[in-house]
Amino acid sequence: MDTSTTAPLSDAQVEHFLEKGYVVLEQCFDAEQAAPIVDRSWERLGVDRDDPSTWDRPRVHLSSQTHVDAEEFAPTAFAAACQLLGGRERIQEPWEWSDGIIANLGVGADRPFDEPSAKVGGWHKDGDFFRHFLDSPEQGLLTIVLWTDVVSRGGGTFVATDSVGVVARFLAERPEGVLPDVLQQTRLVEHCRDFEELTGRQGDVVLMHPFMLHATSQNVLRAQRLITNPPIALREPMDFDRADASQSSPVEQAVLRGLGVDRFAFTPTAPREAVVPPRLLAQQAAGGAAG
Repeated sequence: MDTSTTAPLSDAQVEHFLEKGYVVLEQCFDAEQAAPIVDRSWERLGVDRDDPSTWDRPRVHLSSQTHVDAEEFAPTAFAAACQLLGGRERIQEPWEWSDGIIANLGVGADRPFDEPSAKVGGWHKDGDFFRHFLDSPEQGLLTIVLWTDVVSRGGGTFVATDSVGVVARFLAERPEGVLPDVLQQTRLVEHCRDFEELTGRQGDVVLMHPFMLHATSQNVLRAQRLITNPPIALREPMDFDRADASQSSPVEQAVLRGLGVDRFAFTPTAPREAVVPPRLLAQQAAGGAAG
């Protein structure tokens, strides 16, 4: 078996994921691969990528029109995601990456840069479409695909690197689950102390724990910054009480480490529940109005 393909992360990288909640995979794809999506995105944005004076909106989230299969497009990122989630058999396939680009073209460029801290606004845990439980399978990992370079003070994502344990303890105490709006109104970030700004080069992919609190940062440089956040889901809920500890995925191990236990028997006391996100309702309303 070719372990470089099936398990590309080193022990040190897995430990970094366990301690900091994320790992950066460098150069998972090249500029030639990225060009069709990047070029089309600038066309859809309707601005000149090389002339910031034409950038008339600080932030744009393009709709998804086309997809690529992550396993074919960026096999190292795909294999690393499988490794962090306990094996390919545990994920829902295919893992598709769309062209739903998130462009940060100058968020907060009108004021001095705020370094990452709990005082920065917008901290959140992803997942506005389901009731959150400790073992929720809907988001196995959070991901950031860098379609352009992302430089410091140029719109890199802020992360609270000690938030996995904070979120894990919050959810473990609420087996009835937590709805997205309640979760976002709870200022869990105030219990965090370690913050970082994620940067990288075009072609890098960041894999983050699903409990990672994160926030949009300012692009005071008005640098080109295009990313996507392709979701990856599990086939079954996470299991923190496996008889064979070696079968626990790094994502599950990070939760146990955050709880300070070796095993944890968790059973939801309320049904799992899909939620219609407000963003989707707004899109539907806009579509109806246009029609």
